[in-house]
Amino acid sequence: MSAENLVPKVEGKVPFTKEDFESGQEVRWCPGCGDYAILAVMQRTLAKFSIPRENYVFISGIGCSSRFPYYMNNYGFHTIHGRAPTIASGLRCVNPNLVVWVITGDGDALSIGGNHLIHAMRRNLNINIVLVNNRIYGLTKGQYSPTSEMGKVTKSSPLGSIDQPINPLSIALASEATFVARTVDSDPKHMGYVFERAMQHKGTSFIEIYQNCIIFNDKAFVPVTGRENRDDRAVYLEHEKPLIYGKARDRAIRIKGLKPEVVELAKGEAARDDLLIHNEREEDPSYAYLLSHFTYPELPVPLGVLRAVQRPVYDELLDQQVEEAIKRKSKGSIKDLVYGAETWTVA
Repeated sequence: MSAENLVPKVEGKVPFTKEDFESGQEVRWCPGCGDYAILAVMQRTLAKFSIPRENYVFISGIGCSSRFPYYMNNYGFHTIHGRAPTIASGLRCVNPNLVVWVITGDGDALSIGGNHLIHAMRRNLNINIVLVNNRIYGLTKGQYSPTSEMGKVTKSSPLGSIDQPINPLSIALASEATFVARTVDSDPKHMGYVFERAMQHKGTSFIEIYQNCIIFNDKAFVPVTGRENRDDRAVYLEHEKPLIYGKARDRAIRIKGLKPEVVELAKGEAARDDLLIHNEREEDPSYAYLLSHFTYPELPVPLGVLRAVQRPVYDELLDQQVEEAIKRKSKGSIKDLVYGAETWTVA
């Protein structure tokens, strides 16, 4: 079963309800944590698809967001630090009927788990990876993380972090992930749209979520994602449409030479034909990589699907190889393997 062949609704009715995906466990995140919104949107999103609950599995590593499997009423696996993509890879390869979601955080995925994350994405397994980014280690009480900004003062960097932060979207694109997107915990409608798109994509889906850690890194993204700021400091990506933003829809992006720049439409600084047109299906990841480096205040922060392309899927290629090997050499048996020519009797 592959999600791209599933119809989101059955005869115009939602097959399930959000409550069908609630485990009944007490949800234990700090009051006001952005993870509550992510959990609720995920449950509402899955309810729109005609997939039995037992065909979903949520796999997590270590961190606040990694409690996710406990709160979903389907199969789940709370694994070890940074290794969720590895376990998800193995599970997907042995059971293609499962819809596999990896829930991880900026510390879990990009520090100890960086190598595992990269290889899962480059292989293009048919899994969905959600990276909850709050730019801090929340579970271990406020140390700086791989995505914390330069100069970040924390318990583990009392004089300010001197580490250059990792850009999660750039890592995903450099790893050739076939679906790369970003959303925010304070915009549930947009988050639900991104989750649905990921479900319908065949291959590795990578989603970064800007999430607010109200205790250890409160309002980290508010300068961009706050409701009073978002229209002027973020741009929502739409396929084959120009990158226009602003409360009055009066600003846009164009490319001058090799550099993107903001133009004022009301001042006639650029004709519509000069504007940058978003193309999420561009095979060359260079364009999406350029978008991933848009940062405020120089440029608006992109929200939405940066890249959505098709490429052969690892787990299907693996199945094909197994079938070809069986045709050539027959199925074989474990007994023949154990008692083959290369055995010895030790007296």
